[in-house]
Amino acid sequence: MSDVNAAARVFEHGDHTAKLINEDSSAPSHSPSPPPKPLLIAAPIEEGDYPMLLFLHGYLLCNSFYSQLLLHVASHGFIVVAPQLYSVAGPDSADEIRAAAATVDWLIPGLTQVLPKHVRPNPTKLAVAGHSRGGKVAFALALGHAKTSLHLSALIGVDPVDGMDRGKQTHPPILTYAPRSFDLKGTPVMVIGSGLGGLRKNPLFPPCAPEGVSHGDFFAECCPPAYHLVAREYGHLDVLDDETKGVRGKATYCLCKNGRERKPMREFAAGAMVAFMKAYLEEESRWLRGIREEPGAVPVELSVVTYLESAD
Repeated sequence: MSDVNAAARVFEHGDHTAKLINEDSSAPSHSPSPPPKPLLIAAPIEEGDYPMLLFLHGYLLCNSFYSQLLLHVASHGFIVVAPQLYSVAGPDSADEIRAAAATVDWLIPGLTQVLPKHVRPNPTKLAVAGHSRGGKVAFALALGHAKTSLHLSALIGVDPVDGMDRGKQTHPPILTYAPRSFDLKGTPVMVIGSGLGGLRKNPLFPPCAPEGVSHGDFFAECCPPAYHLVAREYGHLDVLDDETKGVRGKATYCLCKNGRERKPMREFAAGAMVAFMKAYLEEESRWLRGIREEPGAVPVELSVVTYLESAD
């Protein structure tokens, strides 16, 4: 398969049949060791050993709002674990960071009890990703703000946000505003951004991904290898499911400036995540190369495509 065909392929569902599994820490558990937080898990049903992805939801959002994105990623041969970190949260994200670390520590003793016996997680291949404030938490985890029992092999920020404005970051602040300052000990990073995230939906609400605390600022502090992809005409919440239920779900269409529809942005984000993890968890770099070499294969127009692969 050529790099171009590989690039196009990641934006479609993969060859695996994926299903969703709910594992609730407050309900009778399938595992002798219940998870620290309720989980939504997307996994292939075919027998095999699969890399893992911990996916962290955005501010005041539900993990279920990402079902279509999670299933897309899982269909390419990944086990995706999405904890519900909280129901209500304030400006302090320290508890979320600790909960994310506790979920990582639960994966090996607990995940094998939840999945079908023939579906096996690979503990040596674990990526962490997060959207919005969850992206900040993912960076915090990779930067060692909470210790984990497993090594994080790759980091993905999906339109990450660190507060309302520069100088108004949520605790603990992650951005330092010093270029290439993140000490990630060589962990590869992909930062996915939204072109409309820094714009207001209406005069009553601030931008959902304000300039000064969003994707460009995170990428500026990343050392190579690091990748930055920005979808020009899509908004901060366009990675969510087409239908998000309940009061919170309806609010996702009202608070942030959106693109015309969510599907292209969601497929782009999921495909970019797959290509990145294929490169750094499975040594299949043609998927990632194809995105750079054939932008026409990408389902959105990209305003930024930056591959920082060396210190030169």
